[in-house]
Amino acid sequence: MSTTRTVLTTLAVLALAGLAGGAAFVWGGFYNVAATEQHTQPVYSVLEVAMRQSVRLRARGIEPPRLDDPLLVQRGAACFVAKCQQCHGGPGVAQGDIGKSMQPLPGPLVDARRHWNTRELYWVTKHGIRMSGMPAWEYRLSDHDLWAVVAFLERLPDLTPAAYAEHARSGGSCEARESLPAAQPSPGDARRGVRALYQYACNACHTIPGVTGSSPHVGPPLSGMARRTMIGGHLANTPDNMERWLRHTHEVDPRTAMPAMGVSEQDARDIAAYLATLD
Repeated sequence: MSTTRTVLTTLAVLALAGLAGGAAFVWGGFYNVAATEQHTQPVYSVLEVAMRQSVRLRARGIEPPRLDDPLLVQRGAACFVAKCQQCHGGPGVAQGDIGKSMQPLPGPLVDARRHWNTRELYWVTKHGIRMSGMPAWEYRLSDHDLWAVVAFLERLPDLTPAAYAEHARSGGSCEARESLPAAQPSPGDARRGVRALYQYACNACHTIPGVTGSSPHVGPPLSGMARRTMIGGHLANTPDNMERWLRHTHEVDPRTAMPAMGVSEQDARDIAAYLATLD
């Protein structure tokens, strides 16, 4: 009994010492967060393994569609050039200054096919990688365009610099989506709305219940939004008016400092549904 108590006491003391040491390390500012310095190789390797295993677990149930349509590949080329090239470069094309200056470095994707299968490429493109600089494109690209990017990524290793340049020239605009059937907006989904709030960077200016942030003081806190009678001092607080405010902010109030965030109709409905729960 005495030996067991001694072992448990020793483990508890070591655990407390470890916590105290970790707290002192963090609070003392000893970890250098500068992007001008690399992670150590052990830290980099642990983070990379954790990232790969996390993606594989979460992507395993995705069923890829057929990706051999040349028009889909061409569409993916346009979106790759518009959204991905600045950080990852392409055959014969260097990364932009943003991509070159990040740590960890967002490397070229010409070998992505060797490291990720189709469903995993889709998952990473859609959801991004937290704390790596890789953004989530779920709220910037339609599902059709996400798969188009994957279709192009799977052909990227086979492209010469000249072939890549030709794709870049003839791909058109990633924003031109008139040829795609418009999805009918569905009723607001509060669970999706909370995600939309931080994907549209609302928490950069507002403190929002349920959304992680650094307590900014740029815009007013959104707690108790459901109890307020007015939106922006101009509109009665209704779901339809909240959607209008989110999508057409400067039409409602040309003098407001709140920027237009390009919120889609469905995302505005979802955000309005979530804000209506904040009482």
